[in-house]
Amino acid sequence: MSASRDAVTQLSERAWKERDAEAALALLDRSIALKHRRIALIRYLHAQYLDAPLEGRHHDYVKTIAARLSVDALMRIAATARARFDG
Repeated sequence: MSASRDAVTQLSERAWKERDAEAALALLDRSIALKHRRIALIRYLHAQYLDAPLEGRHHDYVKTIAARLSVDALMRIAATARARFDG
């Protein structure tokens, strides 16, 4: 496994298991840098759920992505995020 993948795995474990807002924010920043769409929206919702210190650029990025998706696609992404929070 690459060092980058190891780092993402560690951040994910911190974000999900430990409910670490800073780790969630780091994952979102990574998704934005890599121009992810679906996973960026899920990570945004997770960071928001954990009360991470989101900035205007985070909101702007997801607004741009959300504007390109159908309501059904957004609902599926939100359901996926919710299932992860509850899981």
